[in-house]
Amino acid sequence: MGKLDGKVAVVTGGTTGLALASAKLFVEEGAYVFITGRREDVLDEAVALIGRNVTGVRGDAANLADLDRLFETVKREKGSIDVLFASAGTGEAAKLGEITEDHFDKIFGLNARGTLFAVQKALPLFNDGGSIFMTGSIASVKGWPDWSVYSASKAVQHAFARVWLAELKDRHIRVNVLSPGQVATPIQERLFDAETKAQFESLIPRGKIGRPEEIAAAALFLASDDSSYVNGMELAVDGGTSAI
Repeated sequence: MGKLDGKVAVVTGGTTGLALASAKLFVEEGAYVFITGRREDVLDEAVALIGRNVTGVRGDAANLADLDRLFETVKREKGSIDVLFASAGTGEAAKLGEITEDHFDKIFGLNARGTLFAVQKALPLFNDGGSIFMTGSIASVKGWPDWSVYSASKAVQHAFARVWLAELKDRHIRVNVLSPGQVATPIQERLFDAETKAQFESLIPRGKIGRPEEIAAAALFLASDDSSYVNGMELAVDGGTSAI
């Protein structure tokens, strides 16, 4: 038996990196998964990689009309949701004094606003006893220069979780935050040069960057009944980087 047998999961931003690895693992553990992505070609590749029990829905998680279409698809095909992994996010560096309105709106529009409305729009379909969790970041507690807007956009997710679990306690829906450290993903390849990645690796006690599959294992924990007594928590999966 799989840990998610018979469950329906939604993973926003599930076409690459840790979210794709998580969606794939959820299917291997018995779930039917809906994934989203903005680019049709990348979405099709992700669906093909997962291989079965998956539906790809093209859309921008920061666009409320696209979120409506996502959950209309879920309702039509499966009728309800057991797990929501709100993982769609973005990040760019900007130093204080050089931050623009466009930068702020782009980062908060997806990481904070998009996450909020993904959860809110999923709720009418949610089964009692389900699990909601969001992709945070250890950047929200580390204070790395140039990343203030990104860090703030991720810090709000723990505030969301603490309030939402209280609002959803009668339905026994758990709300948590999964906060990765540095992970080898396509977005990291785009954002950081070799020198920067080496600097990040020097901060990890084991001296080696994380793999998407390691984050996926933690995502499975939060999605499944293994974490039935875990609620309102921020789980750092970072090799100890934020602890030292």
